[in-house]
Amino acid sequence: MSSKQKRTEEEQPREENKPETAPEVTEDVTAPARDESAATEEEKPTTEASDLQAELDAARAQMQEYLDGWQRERAAFANYRRRVEEQQEQTRRDITASIAKRYLEVLDDLELALKNKPTEGEGAAWAEGIELIYRKMLAILEAEGIRPIEAGPGTPFDPRFHEAISHEEHDEHDSEEIIEVLRRGYMIGDQVLRPALVRVAK
Repeated sequence: MSSKQKRTEEEQPREENKPETAPEVTEDVTAPARDESAATEEEKPTTEASDLQAELDAARAQMQEYLDGWQRERAAFANYRRRVEEQQEQTRRDITASIAKRYLEVLDDLELALKNKPTEGEGAAWAEGIELIYRKMLAILEAEGIRPIEAGPGTPFDPRFHEAISHEEHDEHDSEEIIEVLRRGYMIGDQVLRPALVRVAK
């Protein structure tokens, strides 16, 4: 056997062994790297979804907080506006009442003048003119929310609306009934502007 053939036979087994060992080393090294990368890719969407859900929950909570605050402020403003309107209305009534009280004295004088008005002659025409003025004044006061207090003989006495100047025995009226109205009382809205002066049976 020549030296050339000898070298060929020695090299041949080494070349046959190369394909057997090379794939094994490659597979063992690369397999774990592929598994780790795949696991990381699967965790990414889950983490992003959790972060987005957390942001959504925080945004919803903040939105609800803003909504609650807005509703509270709206209710507070509505209450404030109602109080202001009530105060303005009360101020208007107070001013009207202070002015009207002066005119009530004039009405009292007109009522006294008409109590025994003449029915014939020139005096009757004069009395009709006075009565016309009296009714016109009443209409003006009623337009401002001022109205007479209902009271008359036989009406039950009510200390909220009537002021008794006397309590006396009376055959025609029961106890705590009004005998006579000496001066008419007036209301402004639901507030007593002036109580009626009355005589009361006991």
